[in-house]
Amino acid sequence: MTSAREEILGRIAAALADRPESRPVPRDYERRLGPAIDIVELFAERVHDYRATVHRTSIENLPGTVATILAGLGVVRIVVPGGAPAAWLADADVEQVRDDPPLSVAELDRIDATITGCAVAIAETGTIVLDGGPGQGRRALSLLPDRHLCIVPADLIVGTVPEALERLDPRRAQTWISGPSATSDIELQRV
Repeated sequence: MTSAREEILGRIAAALADRPESRPVPRDYERRLGPAIDIVELFAERVHDYRATVHRTSIENLPGTVATILAGLGVVRIVVPGGAPAAWLADADVEQVRDDPPLSVAELDRIDATITGCAVAIAETGTIVLDGGPGQGRRALSLLPDRHLCIVPADLIVGTVPEALERLDPRRAQTWISGPSATSDIELQRV
């Protein structure tokens, strides 16, 4: 006497008897961009395609560049995650609000902007990846304030997604940012 399980599995096996033979799935993805491609320039182009504003500067000029950007946007209050270098805002005339203890949703919603670093950035897709590491803070910081100023050092830009995955810890929560927010179905405006 066969069990119900054996009968069901037998029927499935019979139904699959004439199926085509499976083929191996190629896993030899393009892991690197060509040597002639300037990944920093490609990243800046792709992020610009998403209507983000890109400002390229040196580490020495970063505080002044950040101050100019924030002043131009009319930012008065900015949330700063733990581990963010003080130098980022050294020249900025803004109220710096720390997220320690964590700010409530209502408090974050009343702040003009946030400034974060990133874990890695991907040139091919124009993606910034945050993993909650030092200077990045929790996910809500990049989502609730109206403006997100992300500091992306050139050495954190890779060419492709596989390269980025090699650098990321899969055990850490990640936020991948590519393009505008798709809230247009609700507010009729892309952010």
